[in-house]
Amino acid sequence: MDEPATALPEARVVWNESRWVGFEETVRRRALRQSDAGAWRSVVRACRKVMRTYSTGFFIVSRFLPRCKRDQVEVIYAAVRYPDEVVDTFPLPAGDRRQRLDAWARAYDRALAAGGLRESLRADVPCFLAAFAEVVRRNRIPPEHYRDFLAAMQADTGARSYDTVDDLIESYVYGSAIVVGYFLTHVYGAREPSQEQFPRALAAARNLGIGLQLTNFARDVGEDHGRNRMYLPREILRAEGIQSLDSGDPSHREALGSVARFLAREASGYYEKAARDLDAFAPDSRIAIRACIDVYGQLNRRILESERGIVHRESVPLRSKLRALPPSKYWRIPLAYLMP
Repeated sequence: MDEPATALPEARVVWNESRWVGFEETVRRRALRQSDAGAWRSVVRACRKVMRTYSTGFFIVSRFLPRCKRDQVEVIYAAVRYPDEVVDTFPLPAGDRRQRLDAWARAYDRALAAGGLRESLRADVPCFLAAFAEVVRRNRIPPEHYRDFLAAMQADTGARSYDTVDDLIESYVYGSAIVVGYFLTHVYGAREPSQEQFPRALAAARNLGIGLQLTNFARDVGEDHGRNRMYLPREILRAEGIQSLDSGDPSHREALGSVARFLAREASGYYEKAARDLDAFAPDSRIAIRACIDVYGQLNRRILESERGIVHRESVPLRSKLRALPPSKYWRIPLAYLMP
């Protein structure tokens, strides 16, 4: 007998599975009626809608990228958003989640083998994945990076724990966040085509990805425990006197608050290292990356300074997010929301 279907509370479900499937089918039919260039534009518009629906902060920040880079970032976002929804919000048994991810991985391989976007679509590759394969080809992104991402999503379909922070980073964060940073780095580009700058940019992406995930883990202790997930390293829990975690146990809350602050302090160091290598990226990409570091740095500080601990999920107000962006470019934000 398979596990019971579970999902987050209804308020956290943005699109259900049928909405995703219906939207994807509509976009695919529209794209197949067009030229290669027209098909690309159709799918990019759909990816933009996904990003605008799910992530206010990332959507706003990405408006400050050049159009050609912004389009590809939107495609990357949609390609990682759907698998994340499969494991986080669709009310499916764990076995069905794994089957959905397996089918998605097979479709990715078909997309890589195809000769282009429309050929992928004719091979029944989901439109978001077909477009992502184009981004992989254009930017020479190692194809195994996305497979590593899907492996991390598979890990989220079952219970798993991690012994140390290093174990957590290498066994989970690498696939869930670091490789996504690598995708983006290939699109953002380095400030010059030298053997020195691109590795520095990749190192910054790795540090930023680790920082982002550690901040998320620190913020979402209770929510993750409700999903039967354990991202808090066992050695840190044991140091706080916790042998078996129960985030709902009032006697554990103070200790869990200490663990969350430990992770936030670790994240702070990774943000600092990422910021030191910001100049390795192409100049036209730095505003978006700098804003990401600044906004998540604010969230991290809120976690460190919070007196409410894990019973409150911290967030950064929109006005604070906007302060991380150049005021002279604010006109792009309302325009982005007015565009169809």
